[in-house]
Amino acid sequence: MKTNGFMNTEEVARILGVGVSTVKRWVDLGILPASRTCGGHRRILMTDVMRLARSGRLPDIDLARLPFLLNGETLREHTELIRELYSSLISGDETRIRALLAETHQGGMAVETLADEIIRPAMQLLGHEWSEGKIDVMHEHRGVQACFSALCELKHLLLAGADRSGPVAVGGAPEKDHYLLPNLLAELVLIDSGWEVVNIGANTPLSAFHRALDEFRPRMLWLSISHLEDPATFLETYRRLHDAATRLDVPIVVGGQALHEELRSAMPYTTFCDGLKHLAAFARTLNPQAKPPQRGRPRSRDSVPPSTKRNKE
Repeated sequence: MKTNGFMNTEEVARILGVGVSTVKRWVDLGILPASRTCGGHRRILMTDVMRLARSGRLPDIDLARLPFLLNGETLREHTELIRELYSSLISGDETRIRALLAETHQGGMAVETLADEIIRPAMQLLGHEWSEGKIDVMHEHRGVQACFSALCELKHLLLAGADRSGPVAVGGAPEKDHYLLPNLLAELVLIDSGWEVVNIGANTPLSAFHRALDEFRPRMLWLSISHLEDPATFLETYRRLHDAATRLDVPIVVGGQALHEELRSAMPYTTFCDGLKHLAAFARTLNPQAKPPQRGRPRSRDSVPPSTKRNKE
């Protein structure tokens, strides 16, 4: 198995349970993205193989041949990844964080799994250690900034492989909410789910989202809400935003640690996400990815029985 994140067509065929010619045809049809070596051989990212595997329509998949299993369980324990990421956050080692995130994703872990099961616990540990006085706020801030920079690099990698023809999603965080990472992670998940993303950013007045609805006519509006300074005022302005989105038939997705149950019960919304796996599932429901192609060579017109031809003609 390659360790650089790329696989050849023979390896992909063994994992997906299909013939090599089928994999080559999927590549040629653009269903399975691939690059070419100088000698013209196809090289396929493990992440793209996993994306096809997650469709659930390939019954002969052999996931044991991949570094990461379909349900996010890894051959390399999550606890080890979390520990390594936390150590790099504490030391502010942006180079190592960038390599760790890129290698883990290219190794087959979905962005939403990486966010929910690796990055979030590492960041929670960082915040806990600071609140307990075990590390200085300088270490906490430096770690957050290093993670943000590494995720921006991962975003460029995702955009390089995106088809950029999907529906538009607009989102951000409300005024006085300065948390950067939740918004960026939501953006990465949506890019990986085939969306064209307009991230307005943190600390954004809700009036700006009204303008974004008119200007971009999105298919989805998301709000990441990690901090609310004045919940009552937020609710008042949010309801007006929801009404505007409803008139345009734009679903609103909300999430974030500030949305406790009592506050949510007073908010109209389309769906609440308590993790990025939920956001990914909802995004793929609204924008289904291309169905896995049928196996085997399509029958030519000449192979159709004459009676069928006459009926179709």
